[in-house]
Amino acid sequence: MKIQTKSLRRFVAPLVALAVVATATLVTAREPFTKEELKAAEEKLTLSAKRGYDMWYGARADMSSNGLACANCHPDAAATNPQTFPKYMPQTDRVMAYREMVNWCIQNPQAGKEMDANSSDMVALESYSYYLHRGVAIQTGLQTRQTAGPTPTNARGINVKGTGIGFDK
Repeated sequence: MKIQTKSLRRFVAPLVALAVVATATLVTAREPFTKEELKAAEEKLTLSAKRGYDMWYGARADMSSNGLACANCHPDAAATNPQTFPKYMPQTDRVMAYREMVNWCIQNPQAGKEMDANSSDMVALESYSYYLHRGVAIQTGLQTRQTAGPTPTNARGINVKGTGIGFDK
């Protein structure tokens, strides 16, 4: 009987300790972010998206040697469908990530220099494009069956409801 009691204590004691630690953690845990932290994060994302908008519509010398900007082919990030990447791209005959496709466009139609895929410039372009495609349903398929562009309620020049974001400012 003593052996069984000792074995039981060795098994139960760690479980009780774990339960006490778990309960204490639950009691002292806080929301992942405060309202102030969420506001600060949204402001940083907004600044990045606005910078991306400026880059999207402006033909920068390093992004274009022929005067084309992203918006010449993709106004309001139309037909970019970042939410569908990675996907097969016929022009390269391989599956590509969105950043690779952005660089392909910069290097080919715009005749610009490849952008560092991890740069703040690339993140800004992604921020703008992804922001406009929030909530757009994913439809898989080839380029000819891509999802529709962003709706007027979240496209350029429109103050996106509830966010205070308007990229025409």
